[in-house]
Amino acid sequence: MATPDEQAVQRAISSIAQSDPLIKLLQQVRLSRMKPTDAGLRAVTESWLDIYEKALATDGLTQFGLRRLNPAPRLAVLIDAGVLTDGHQGVISLKTSYNRALTHAGGE
Repeated sequence: MATPDEQAVQRAISSIAQSDPLIKLLQQVRLSRMKPTDAGLRAVTESWLDIYEKALATDGLTQFGLRRLNPAPRLAVLIDAGVLTDGHQGVISLKTSYNRALTHAGGE
């Protein structure tokens, strides 16, 4: 049976995955079928940033669980592809929310 932390992580991952632009849309950018500045990609990415931030507030997440949800690797891929920038307000907000959640989360 899954621990409460594992259940919280799975709920958060499920929320995040539903709108994740990396799964299909980033492939379209890499194949030059879509530009990094495409309005549809931008809308999906903005929505994903908001959903990710809300998922970090999932009840029951511990520091261990939050480390599994670290947005930095996914943000780095989107920044590298030109979809986002380090200075994008949503990127800054997500990083801030993650660090705040990690600081205030319960122990392992």
